[in-house]
Amino acid sequence: MSDTQGGGPFADGGLAGRLLAVLDSGGPVLTLLALLSVFTLTLILVKLWQFAAARLYDRRTLREALAAWRAGEPEQALTRLDGSRFIGAAPVAAAMRGRLDGEADEARIREEASRLASERLEQLRAYLRGLEAIGVLSPLLGLLGTVLGMIDAFRQLEAAGSQVDPAMLSGGIWEALLTTAAGLALAIPAVAALTWLERIVERFRHRLEDAVTQVFTAAPPRHAD
Repeated sequence: MSDTQGGGPFADGGLAGRLLAVLDSGGPVLTLLALLSVFTLTLILVKLWQFAAARLYDRRTLREALAAWRAGEPEQALTRLDGSRFIGAAPVAAAMRGRLDGEADEARIREEASRLASERLEQLRAYLRGLEAIGVLSPLLGLLGTVLGMIDAFRQLEAAGSQVDPAMLSGGIWEALLTTAAGLALAIPAVAALTWLERIVERFRHRLEDAVTQVFTAAPPRHAD
């Protein structure tokens, strides 16, 4: 009561009041888009946290392990990989251990390394399809809100009969177009974030494949007696 009568933020056109007014003007579709925007931001933050936890930007681990492998120091290479939290360490370590086993079949070693790499890639690609779905659906939801708003505006125009007020029609069109703008405003950053995150995963995949290939192309180190 005091906010309404005493000039609180909802009464004096404060930010909260204006946001609520915009959501009310856009109807349920705009409210849904607002919820999707919060969900989109949450997905992006979760992916960034996951990438950081997986040490996805760590380039030293593979470089140092492969250098030790090529120098004929497999124990040092495996120690470097086993002591790292880098998500790509396990597939490379599996390839190295397989090569050190003189009786292991190379095809089986590659298959096991590929299986471990696929598991890691699947983890990194989790939730990306959610961003893709938001990028596709949000403009459609915005268009749906615009169509529904236009239908309502023309229905009011028909009900007014000869007492047509141009302001009523223009106000209805403005409110209807609001959802299209909101849908595009959500889709653009969602698609941009999806492209960026997929590029990071693709670079990781390339680095991992290159590292496993180097394990097989280098001469297998000999065990020290």
